[in-house]
Amino acid sequence: MTEADRKGFDLNGLLAERAAERYDLHARHLNHQLPRMLHTIGFDKVYERAEGAYFWDDEGNDYLDMLAGFGVMGVGRHHPVVRRALHDALDASLADLTRFDCQPLPGLLAEKLLGHAPHLDRVFFGNSGTEAVETALKFARYATGRPRIVYCGHAFHGLTTGALSVNGEDGFRAGFDPLLPDTPIALGDLAALERELRRGDVAALIVEPIQGKGVHAPPPGFLRAAQELLHRHKALLIADEVQTGLGRTGDFFAYQHEDGVEPDLVCVAKALSGGYVPVGATLGKDWIFKKVYSSMDRVLVHSASFGSNALAMAAGLATLSVLEDEELVANARRTGDLLRTRLAALTDRYELLKEVRGRGLMIGIEFGRPKSLGLRSRWTMLQAARKGLFAQMVVVPLLQRHRILTQVSGDHLEVIKLIPPLVIGEPEVERFLAAFTAVMDDAHNGGGLMWDFGRTLVKQAVAQR
Repeated sequence: MTEADRKGFDLNGLLAERAAERYDLHARHLNHQLPRMLHTIGFDKVYERAEGAYFWDDEGNDYLDMLAGFGVMGVGRHHPVVRRALHDALDASLADLTRFDCQPLPGLLAEKLLGHAPHLDRVFFGNSGTEAVETALKFARYATGRPRIVYCGHAFHGLTTGALSVNGEDGFRAGFDPLLPDTPIALGDLAALERELRRGDVAALIVEPIQGKGVHAPPPGFLRAAQELLHRHKALLIADEVQTGLGRTGDFFAYQHEDGVEPDLVCVAKALSGGYVPVGATLGKDWIFKKVYSSMDRVLVHSASFGSNALAMAAGLATLSVLEDEELVANARRTGDLLRTRLAALTDRYELLKEVRGRGLMIGIEFGRPKSLGLRSRWTMLQAARKGLFAQMVVVPLLQRHRILTQVSGDHLEVIKLIPPLVIGEPEVERFLAAFTAVMDDAHNGGGLMWDFGRTLVKQAVAQR
């Protein structure tokens, strides 16, 4: 780049000059509660670079990423293949987003995606998982001529108004009513689903093959039985694979763990671009798309300004190539089985550890009420202040003492969720296990620092009431 090219805007110079203001800038101009929360729990780190399953702070310390940016970094951070594809797309100076032509990249990415779901025929590209869900809801309603969507309690499908209407977490819905007239059932409750279907106004059931909040899978056979019920009543099955898709659970799509399940619409996003570019996709059956786009007058009845943009499509093609070439789906199954088995073996050792569950590299670690009197009194103190505080007490020392980033799996949940990049292997498993056992040993031995932090969280929770 020449000096003339740099004139007027120098990104590197701007960052060098003002990067130290990052937390103050966010507090002043963005969500002011985020820096406040990060300061409170000691997560206010300064990260300067990232690669693969690791990032590094301003002192050169490495951190193991077991969060993957809420799942978007499926192939790891700054994968060279995806990075090169983005450079190639920029250097090609493509006639992108003219809106009145047909560029090759969207068709090529759709073809590649549909190869992993051969019972589906067409793809709509948007910009996020929420948009993929909104598309599925609109298409299901229009194709069936029915207004109502059934969803599952504790589900998470996004935060725009339509997606929020099928969100099973009250904390996200509170204060945003009225929403669309949709209906919750318990995950796995076939009788409740059939009752709703008999009313004749249900367009679809939307379901995560494994719920992100709490990492809960439906009972074996539920998806297949639900699909049969839905089709008998001329309703559709929508699989939300935004977090579970693209190899996360050890199959390309999580619904593929159950034989015979062929959703009518499938939503994907997050990991599709390798973490670089916002992208979402809704895969569906031919007859659904042809009903929505039934004439030339309806050619733009559903569209997205940045949908199918060249950078997102190039990143998506490169990401799918990496998943295949590096056999990351098989690695997710193998490494996930190892990590989950080793963690599950600890449930007999730690009374605070209730259950380990999940598939592939989507693992939930749930904590529960201990039996011994000393631990039970401390647990009761935390629960009285706010459910979920013990899980937060585990997450914080994992980062502060062991430089491992994890997350609590939902508000008021005593569950930690692990969704690391699919590139991790045995060394990362061993590092996490060593750190986790050290934190659990400290908790069970009455470690002062951990329980002192618990008291800090209790005070914070009480102050916010």
